[in-house]
Amino acid sequence: MTESESTAVEPALPERLARAITLAGPIPVSQFMGAANAHYYATRDPLGERGDFTTAPEISQMFGELIGLALTDLWHRADRPQSHYVEFGPGRGTLAADALRAMKTVGLQPPVHLIETSPTLREQQAERVPEAQWCVDLVGVPEDGALLVVANEFFDALPVRQLLKAGDGWRERLVACQDTLFLPIAGDRGFDQIIPPHLRDAPAGSILETSPAAVAVMRALAKRIVAQGGAAIIVDYGYEGPAIGDTLQAVRGHEYANPFENPGEQDLTAHVDFGTLAAAARAEDAVVHGPVGQGDLLRALGIDERTEALAGAAPDRAEMMRTDRERLVGKQQMGELFKAIVVTAPGWPAPAGFA
Repeated sequence: MTESESTAVEPALPERLARAITLAGPIPVSQFMGAANAHYYATRDPLGERGDFTTAPEISQMFGELIGLALTDLWHRADRPQSHYVEFGPGRGTLAADALRAMKTVGLQPPVHLIETSPTLREQQAERVPEAQWCVDLVGVPEDGALLVVANEFFDALPVRQLLKAGDGWRERLVACQDTLFLPIAGDRGFDQIIPPHLRDAPAGSILETSPAAVAVMRALAKRIVAQGGAAIIVDYGYEGPAIGDTLQAVRGHEYANPFENPGEQDLTAHVDFGTLAAAARAEDAVVHGPVGQGDLLRALGIDERTEALAGAAPDRAEMMRTDRERLVGKQQMGELFKAIVVTAPGWPAPAGFA
């Protein structure tokens, strides 16, 4: 091998995807999304003003505190079993740090397991949660205690398949390219047999999204919770489906962008189908509560009282704290679009905030 060969730079992701499509033909939207997000999250911290988007834990400490206290309340009412704190896609570790701090005030200090593949984000998490252990998936989480699980804005980043209603039936939506210009097209294979009967006669041009990856993660998680005990709080933006709708979107610099441009350089997400997630959990004999709106949940958990307590302790920041609360619970902000479900083991108590 020559020196030039040993130091050759790997082509950028768009060039690699373009080459693969040129050689083997168009790829499913799910494959395009998976490759783009794997590169995106592995190579940057996407959060905050300098990043591409902001999540609820980054808006206010109250979000993580209330999630942590909700899990602790379940733990207490389940007779305080040996437990592990587990978080999927923990971002900078902000939610975990806030939740664990709140848990400690009421007597719960579980071992911490963060499911994260990004080296960049693991560095951020280590600064905020130095006691954490890291796993690439649920397989690395111990099996010797109940699981207290959080997944905030995790499922929305998992790849989705898009099925398109064409004039002659349902087809999978694929991604083709010309040079490095990527564009969606309809495939030539029929998929009518996997479309829910009540949606098969949707108008031409309709799109149905499914996420086999999300279903697989949920079933694996529910199976572990049923076997070990515990609960999972899942918060994300989404809907109760299956339902028709194209929700694939890209965000870059806090602005929406074309999801088929610049793969690997912008965040690709799709709205979460909570109906299908719930069905996947129930298929493993787990108990599902919700969904409820994020605003309703946080109010039931005491965000109004917590806001006023923090405002009273720091009057110079009171207005900002009330503004942050409104961002989390307001109907025109995150309060209704974002929803939550809780998955528990049979026999565990019902979570606070769920009717």
